[in-house]
Amino acid sequence: MSILKLLGKHSFDVETTKILASAFDAAWLSLQASGSPLAADNRAVETRDLLARRIIEIAQRGERNRQRILDQALAQFAS
Repeated sequence: MSILKLLGKHSFDVETTKILASAFDAAWLSLQASGSPLAADNRAVETRDLLARRIIEIAQRGERNRQRILDQALAQFAS
């Protein structure tokens, strides 16, 4: 799932949308690079959906710093 599909349900300006999409892409790449089982093919769709929803929640609270969004989103997947 792309974050853009979920963003359509929320109103963010163009710049924020770019930040969120970038944070999502970076977070997903980070999970893949870490070898996390959450990024495995059989779990990728579910993980990407959770990641996108988490990023949107963070943005709805007002965060606009890409790195802080990325860090907070990945924190939910830390074990």
